[in-house]
Amino acid sequence: MNKNFNTKQLVLLGLLTALVVVLTYFNLPIGPLSISMTVIPVAIAAIALGPIGGAVIGAVWGVCSFLQCFGILGVSGMGVFTVQISPVLTFLQRFVPRVLEGFCAGWVFRFVSKATHPKISCFITGFATALMNTIFFMSALVILFGNDQGFVETYMKGQSAIAYIVGAISINAILEMVAATIFAGGVGFALCQAKFIELPEKFKKSKSVTA
Repeated sequence: MNKNFNTKQLVLLGLLTALVVVLTYFNLPIGPLSISMTVIPVAIAAIALGPIGGAVIGAVWGVCSFLQCFGILGVSGMGVFTVQISPVLTFLQRFVPRVLEGFCAGWVFRFVSKATHPKISCFITGFATALMNTIFFMSALVILFGNDQGFVETYMKGQSAIAYIVGAISINAILEMVAATIFAGGVGFALCQAKFIELPEKFKKSKSVTA
């Protein structure tokens, strides 16, 4: 992808931004966390727009997630709790992981596309984006708030960091990874078919031979 977005890419960026806002509001709460479909537009941006596009949509999600700590675009129970401890740390915990996962997902798609067909890479990138979201978000949560006594007693229940992460995210992470793999991969596949995502020359040649 070029350093500058073209018109079609800017339109897609705008649509994905709107989708992030909508999906942020409709998260499905389960315990202290929630099942978020917002990882899907981040993965799509990473696939179609590269690392920068993924980072931009990740940043939008990070801002929306932080606003939930104040009851805007829905309410995050954990966010309401952590923002009382430190608004700055809460912003970092909700913003940085989302930017990082979008950026890294763009590179995942680029690297995997060199080893296999880009259409297959779309599904792999969808899975990887959700996996990174879980790892980055929960790691930041434990690093930034794991030493706060109130957080440890209220959410970690005195467990070790690893035990807390495994117990808190098992269902959430699995469902998010399944959804991101299917939906982000499917959209990426369609964008490849529509030639929105340009295929490497070797795949163009293979397609012409089989035709």
